[in-house]
Amino acid sequence: MKALYLIFVTVIIWSCQPKSRQFDLIIRNAMIYDGSGNTPYAGDLAVSGDTIAAMGDLSRDLGNVEFDAKDLSVAPGFINMLSWANETLIEDGRSQSDLRQGVTLEVLGEGSSMGPWSNQMIEEEESAQGNIKYDVEWQTLGGYMEYMESRGVATNLASFVGNATLRRYVMGYDQRTATSEEMEEMTNLLDREMAMGAMGISSSLLYAPSRYANTAELIALSKTAAKHGGMYISHIRDEGKYLLESIEELITIAKEADIAAEIYHLKASGKAYWPKLDTAFDLIESARAEGLKITADIYTYPASSTGLHVQLPEWVREGGIPKTIERLADKSLRKKILKDIKFEYGPDKILFVGFKNPDLRVYIGKRLDEVAEILNKTPAEAMVDLIVEDDSRIQVVYFSMSEENIAKKMAKPWVSFCSDAGSFTNEGIFLKQSTHPRAYGSFIRVLGKYARDEKVITLAEGIRRLTSFPAANLKIQKRGALQVGNFADLVVFDPAEVHDQATFEDPHQYALGVSQVWVNGIQVIENSEPTGAKPGRFVRGPGWQPEAND
Repeated sequence: MKALYLIFVTVIIWSCQPKSRQFDLIIRNAMIYDGSGNTPYAGDLAVSGDTIAAMGDLSRDLGNVEFDAKDLSVAPGFINMLSWANETLIEDGRSQSDLRQGVTLEVLGEGSSMGPWSNQMIEEEESAQGNIKYDVEWQTLGGYMEYMESRGVATNLASFVGNATLRRYVMGYDQRTATSEEMEEMTNLLDREMAMGAMGISSSLLYAPSRYANTAELIALSKTAAKHGGMYISHIRDEGKYLLESIEELITIAKEADIAAEIYHLKASGKAYWPKLDTAFDLIESARAEGLKITADIYTYPASSTGLHVQLPEWVREGGIPKTIERLADKSLRKKILKDIKFEYGPDKILFVGFKNPDLRVYIGKRLDEVAEILNKTPAEAMVDLIVEDDSRIQVVYFSMSEENIAKKMAKPWVSFCSDAGSFTNEGIFLKQSTHPRAYGSFIRVLGKYARDEKVITLAEGIRRLTSFPAANLKIQKRGALQVGNFADLVVFDPAEVHDQATFEDPHQYALGVSQVWVNGIQVIENSEPTGAKPGRFVRGPGWQPEAND
């Protein structure tokens, strides 16, 4: 009888024990950085399908796949707030330069976007293609995003609608104020794209035709984006002499349109203007104190990258790149053009990284003053002749910023991060050009250089500003934080080993320290190598209306 009683008690105790659960994946023994900025903690994380299914002590549970993350950390996938991977991901959807830094969401659309495009714009876009060739199979931005999702891409994608794209669609490159009818057409186009899932309206006010929009036009477009819960994000008009006035314009737009607003790659560009950054902080923080949602993003380098053409006089650049090149090739204008050129940065601060003409690629990695000497020309003459010969704006790097200012920006809690670059594979077609090292290192430097080595911020705070902070700004649901029920965008990394290898002289070098990455529950990086999986999705903005895609 006593034996039967013991058996009965044993059965009761056993039946009360929690039953083991089966998951698709369990990451065990990790240091968990959940994206909140709070102190990390040791634990396990389980995934079922595309979703985080459980967290905590999962020692009784089983995974179809199990990964022991002892001595490693796990974080939500990182968000690239300004990506130019529009075309590079068409060429190679594996997104290696970003994925190997932990980026799982590329946010596209700085001033210009991959739609809406008219038939004429499609012809222009196809004729302007460089090394990467593709047929345009869409007209709307939403159509491009669905095209990419169906084509297959390793990272998730989101995008803003560029005000330059709206202007081109309605007005071409006309340098004038939009009429009421043209404004109505632009707002209708934007309204449709917001309903299809765009994140908001963007501008890039250094470049034509985006720069031709006045403040009133940007307010009107922002009101349409705000109606859908979107945000306004801008490459402001000037980052040097008129930095403060340009920030004030963004604040005015945010206030008048009642919209959250972000400054793309906040900087004080040019040594004479470095001291303006502290006043810029004051402007932003004063606006935030008034309740305006003003934020910024940065890349973690003291050099920018854009076209060589921005060194040309404004009248030469009017009407866009084709018109600019026509004027530069007009011998009757040459004397006046050369006279009007005033270099914003010294020719020794301008590094060539990209040419369309293969014959000119011998100058990649050289500075403008060096090339001018080789050609036996003045820097202004060399610049004009090279732009004409290359039939492009020519991609260059400008060494124009302060290392001290990078750290100051890094310390601000309202700053997130971007690459302002494509996402590359360091092989094949991508090696025909150089690039800025930010394409391979902007995010990993947050974890390594600035958190671990220089202790400008804590690692937990760096991860917050790579994840939950930008996700909240974009109003993205179920991403940016490690929580049960969220999508399983996961990064496993070694805090002691994360660092960038890319340099200005040799930028095509992958970051180190990120060993495993999952996107929507599918592993895309395994033991620091691509799996070939392409589970990325079109991440839609808060105004998405499913019927708009019908």
